[in-house]
Amino acid sequence: MTLVRLTAIEPAATDIRVKHRNVEIGGIRIFYREAGHEDAPVILLPHGYPSSSFQFRNFMPALADRWHLVAPDFPGFGYSATPNHTRFAYTFDGYADFLEPFAVELNLRRYALYLHDYGSQIGLRLAIKAPERIAALIIQNGDIYEDELGPKYKALKEYWANPTQEGRAKLGEAVSEEGFRDEFVGEVSERLIERISPDLWKLSWSLMQQPERREMMIGLMEGLRENLEWFPRYQAYLRKHLPPTLIVLGPQDGYIPEGAARAYLRDLPDAELHLLDGGHWALATNLDEIVTLARDFLERVHAADDE
Repeated sequence: MTLVRLTAIEPAATDIRVKHRNVEIGGIRIFYREAGHEDAPVILLPHGYPSSSFQFRNFMPALADRWHLVAPDFPGFGYSATPNHTRFAYTFDGYADFLEPFAVELNLRRYALYLHDYGSQIGLRLAIKAPERIAALIIQNGDIYEDELGPKYKALKEYWANPTQEGRAKLGEAVSEEGFRDEFVGEVSERLIERISPDLWKLSWSLMQQPERREMMIGLMEGLRENLEWFPRYQAYLRKHLPPTLIVLGPQDGYIPEGAARAYLRDLPDAELHLLDGGHWALATNLDEIVTLARDFLERVHAADDE
């Protein structure tokens, strides 16, 4: 019999593999993904609805040779705990209040923020609280201009104007496997759908079986109405601080069409804007393009910081 000796292979100087970790924030167990060297420049990745840090699983190792990337699952999402509403406020304010101590606990002193979907609202509230910590913004299908909201906001606006039980039940229909599927593939062209893994909505739905989570999801849809009142504050933050900003948009998006991306140039005239052949979940269809654009942009940002 031939014996095969297994030799341990030393890890590369920069380990780009994604690590899967847990931490307690305010007594709540939080799951997060982390990649890259802890001394590298940081990219903080708050996720969107109805996903979790899972949406960044391919983006993170693609940049981990140069950056330290951190993506938490919000309470009630993904693999994080779902505390009672008396212990955690499932609102945009509540999530922003969570993200700040999460960054402090992980010793993230300064970071670029990746803003997408709900994560754009939560991340910008964090930026308003601590503008000195923001090195740059990458905005990918995030909306903060009411006059440029897409047609899929119509049903939400009708409910906000007349919040009946029947209307709330219709919101609840979106919190379903089919509703989640529509979030991921609803507007993109047929040739792009095959690039979008069913894992995105299948996993999101499988983690939504607790009634408390489904109820929380409906509450966040209702809370988007109050979130509109924050739009002028987000815009004022951008005008005042002018953070270096890369805007990448998949315009096949019923919530955030092309005009919503161009609107950022009102407050950030020097921002870089790139329109992709994709939709709301562009990391699933245009990963290589976004990685290339983000790498080039962040290299220039950090080179300027070092001067």
